[in-house]
This record gives sequence, C-alpha cells and structure tokens, in this order.
Amino acid sequence: MTSAETAAAAVQISVQPSGRSFAAQPGESILAAAIRSGVGLPYGCKDGACGSCKCKKLSGSVVHGDHQAKALSAAEQDAGYVLTCCAQPLTDVVLESRQVTDESAFPIKKLPVRVSSLARASHDVMVVKLQLPAVDTFRYHAGQYIEFIMKDGARRAYSMATAPHQQAVAPGVELHIRHMPGGRFTDHVFTGMKEKEILRVEGPFGSFFLREDSAKPIVLLASGTGFAPIKALIEHMRFKNIDRPATLYWGGRRPGDLYMDGWLREQLAGMPQLRYVPVVSDAQPEDGWTGRTGFVHQAVLDDFADLSGHQVYACGAPVVVESARAAYTAERGLPPDEFFADAFTSEADKHAG
Repeated sequence: MTSAETAAAAVQISVQPSGRSFAAQPGESILAAAIRSGVGLPYGCKDGACGSCKCKKLSGSVVHGDHQAKALSAAEQDAGYVLTCCAQPLTDVVLESRQVTDESAFPIKKLPVRVSSLARASHDVMVVKLQLPAVDTFRYHAGQYIEFIMKDGARRAYSMATAPHQQAVAPGVELHIRHMPGGRFTDHVFTGMKEKEILRVEGPFGSFFLREDSAKPIVLLASGTGFAPIKALIEHMRFKNIDRPATLYWGGRRPGDLYMDGWLREQLAGMPQLRYVPVVSDAQPEDGWTGRTGFVHQAVLDDFADLSGHQVYACGAPVVVESARAAYTAERGLPPDEFFADAFTSEADKHAG
C-alpha cells in the first residue's frame, strides 16, 4: 500500500467535549492511535479485561476484538459504548470522554533497566527497585505503570510506587510485585531474579494520576499491591504541598498484607490532611487485629453518606475496583467522571472466560 493509500484509509477519531481529534490507521485500535497521537484517553489493562477505557460512542462504526463481558456487556454495546483498547474504527468516530487531557501524554519509551535491589515486604510481596539509564530522562505521572517486555514479546505491567520527583536524586523506580504461583514472571522474581539483572521496560502507561486542577477532597482506595500507585500519589502530594483532605483505605486479607503500614504511619506525621484506615477481611485470632474488618470498599460506604463532592482513586483487584465504582456512584452520589481507577488485571484475569 502506498503512503497516499494509507493516508486515504486512515479514519478520524474526535473526542467530545474537548474537541480533540486524531487519526487511526487501518487495523489500529482507537486507544493505540490515541496513545501514538499523545491524546490521553482513560485506560488500564489494554487487553479488554478491566473496562477502564469504556466510553460512549456518539457516532461512527467500530468492530470489537476479543474482550470480556464484565468489561463491556452486550447491553452496553447495544447502548453505544465501546472499549477503545480493542475497538477498531470502520468509519470516522465521535466519542464522549471527559478524561481527555494533554498532560497525560508523556513520551512512551523503551528502556533497559537494571535491578538495583530486591526486598521481601511480606510473604508474597517483593519490593523491586530498578535503576534507569542516567543518560535518559524518564518522565511519568505518579500513579502510572510500566510494562516489562519479555524475550518472547509477552508483557507484564506494574505500577511505579515512587513519585517522579525522586528521579532528580536517583534515576530509578520502585515496584511492588505480588507472587502469583505458577506465574512465569513472578516465579522468576521470587526464585531466580538477581541484583544487577538487566530487563527491558516500556512506559509510562495509564490514565491513573492525580487530577491537580481539582480542590475536592480525596478518597484513596487500595487492595493488596494496589497500594503501589497510591504510595506514589502520596509522595507526590507531600512533595507538591497538596493539602486537599485525603483518606486512604487500604485492605488486605490479613494484617501482614498491609506490607508498608509502618511507612504510611510515618507519612501521617508530616501530612495532617491525610487519614489512614487499614481494613482486614480475614483476620485470625493469632493476628491480634483490633482495627476495621470486612471488605475495604464497604468501609468507605460505612464512613461516607455522601461522596458527591469527592474524587475517588481506586487501585487493586478488579472485583474491588468495580464494586467500589458501582456502589459509590449509585449509592453515594459520586459523579462517574470523578472515579479514577487502575484495576490490577493478572494474566489469569485477562484470559478468564
């Protein structure tokens, strides 16, 4: 195909209400075209599993690739919703998405990284610190993620647990990696990975970062290693002296799953605007747990009768994120476009039925 024919075959994607537009090439998903064009549509897994990229199609025609019904149901599709990560446009398309932002579009780079340290934070969480090339500036927003590129081209995504201002001191990022038994990558992290090992990563990805143009109070919701991007947000808020009231709810099955509880309590001393509510769902008598119990998203419902004036940032297991999204918008008046999420979809989640 000649360049003229390629140009002729490209279709135009427009996003309302911002009015931004970009071109999609034949066979390219809407999201891939947006990322390539520097347009910040919301997204998470890029694999049709989490639903973070779902938005309303106002006009035009698309065809969807493989995706899960929990991410986009048949009824939602009939109502005109699309998953931009796996929707290929057949014609010019107009979408409605209020999360479009220029500032999310830092350049995406492929970089070699060196493992600088490995430390177990709990029985199944490893804190992995990566050294980035000193000659290359890696820019990202607190809350975004990188992907490891494995030798066969497979990818694994992990949120960065350090705020970007720390790059000025030491070019590197921290990741919190939970062991998924039988998982090819995490088995290596827990059994074979060594300091000084060289890996390849690409990023930054994701639309999960603090919306600093708002003064609304914040609810931070994390389950398990969903704490990683929340940690980056907290570091960023402290560095930028962002004094919006924020309440962090962090949930785990057992107290040991709150693997940086001590670090968090240290932050509270210097951040009077931050509250911390740890929640344990499966405490055993030997744990001696006297704090909140139950599901972490429910603890927010118990504490807030009205979320209409808040922003919520939720990270962790897809069931937690989706339960929170549904309940907070339907039962507590949270505006749907004030719920920002990063659902941690594992390879098993992506290939579930």
